[in-house]
Amino acid sequence: KWKSLYQIQRERKRIMRETCSKYKSNNRRIITPYHVSRIFVEDKYRVLYCEVPKAGCSNWKRVLMVLNGLASSTKDIQHNTVHYGNYLKRLDGFDHKGIYHRLNSYTKMLFIREPFEKLVSAFRDKFEHPNNYYHPVFGKAIISRYRANATKEALRTGSGVKFKEFIQYLLDVHRPVGMDIHWDHVNRLCSPCLIDYDFVGKFESMEEDANFFLHLIGAPQNLTFPKFKDRHSDEERTTTKITQQYFAQLSPSQRQRSYDFYYMDYLMFNYSKP
Repeated sequence: KWKSLYQIQRERKRIMRETCSKYKSNNRRIITPYHVSRIFVEDKYRVLYCEVPKAGCSNWKRVLMVLNGLASSTKDIQHNTVHYGNYLKRLDGFDHKGIYHRLNSYTKMLFIREPFEKLVSAFRDKFEHPNNYYHPVFGKAIISRYRANATKEALRTGSGVKFKEFIQYLLDVHRPVGMDIHWDHVNRLCSPCLIDYDFVGKFESMEEDANFFLHLIGAPQNLTFPKFKDRHSDEERTTTKITQQYFAQLSPSQRQRSYDFYYMDYLMFNYSKP
């Protein structure tokens, strides 16, 4: 079993490197704190984890906290503790020497997810549930720019953004509010052409990949990757089928442009075109 998982890792890294050398000329660029700002550090087991939202990141942070001795079990850690507790250090918090030392000697890993599924998952989480950040900040701007005859109430609250409007915002080069980590490219969040990741896991094979990774770093035997869904746990996870229902609301050209938008992620992580 391990043998086939090693083989999968070799193949994923090969595709990633080949895509980088074909499309990116930044192999010689200097790694700055900005490039490592999404990387979490676990010093005890010497792990660097690049956070990709909507690809198991809450549960990965729980695992890192347990590895670090900050909690005895992943079950005991609340969502807010994970995301707002600041228990885990980020790589950009170290000086130049500290950053390079860890990049050169720690196990660097990231977990990714099919780009459209990740996008729909983010949309459902941030716009279909009450949210006191995404509605006023993104929702208001999106509704006022892309909805003709928007009601005063919609403009006031920013609630009720439709998927089609969200995609208009995403594809707009003059988008009214900036990018957000929940729908940015993995390529931008984790700089895989600049940082040579040792392990590339996929959300689609999470349990197998995660437990293989824990085996590789020599984690305690009783630590397994948690299966629970962090938020809106009564709601079905975003699947391929659900993703198709959302994308069916778009025009063929919007679907094509969305694919073009995530083209590098599709290529680099070997996902087939939907």
